[in-house]
Amino acid sequence: MTQHPPRVAVVTGGSAGIGRAICEQLLNEGCRVISLSRRPCDIAHPQLGNVLVDLMDREATTQAVRELAAREAVNTVVHNAGVIRAALLPDVQLADVDALLNLHLASAIQLVQASLPTMRAQRYGRVVLLSSRAALGLATRTAYSATKAGMLGMARTWALELAAEGITVNVVAPGPIRTDMFYDVVEKDSDRERALAASVPVRRLGESADVARAVSFFADPAAGFVTGQVLYVCGGTSVGSLAL
Repeated sequence: MTQHPPRVAVVTGGSAGIGRAICEQLLNEGCRVISLSRRPCDIAHPQLGNVLVDLMDREATTQAVRELAAREAVNTVVHNAGVIRAALLPDVQLADVDALLNLHLASAIQLVQASLPTMRAQRYGRVVLLSSRAALGLATRTAYSATKAGMLGMARTWALELAAEGITVNVVAPGPIRTDMFYDVVEKDSDRERALAASVPVRRLGESADVARAVSFFADPAAGFVTGQVLYVCGGTSVGSLAL
């Protein structure tokens, strides 16, 4: 059996929802986990650390990831942090596009660049980007779907560049998942929520743990022959909804 170095994972947006579930999953697998978020992750575990940073702030992110890489041998990056900023096309603000570009794409580049020297030295690395089913298109999601779709091309490019060095890069694309961000858009226990759940092929909304299990697969040291892939954790909503 191939030996791998101790697993040290950074999870962005680890303070709540999907990110918190991912932190919990990786901690249960024996990883050292650092949550990069505006608020601390509240899981009580000796292997959990917190770095507080606003990933929309490019300069603050640069400093945070540089300091983190100097003290932690990060070899697993899970970029989960996300914001929606819903608006129909006539109302889309370019400031929102810029903010989501920083959060969804630029901070991922910054974090992986900072972690890459350790991964290359170890000849081992796992990068998992959290995109969204909305990357396939969804009304009111111009800035969100554009930047989340950008993750797919970015991950495939990195997968090709890094594969020979033992570093895999994959994407998990969730939705719809019952999180605080979901309930910012859909009222809890509303007719709309019930109708949405009924429209999902598996007839329910997803849970954060559903996504965490998918991330765990890509982040596993044994998954070294899987790279450049996109896994939709969406109850079948990415397949299509045409009823004949």
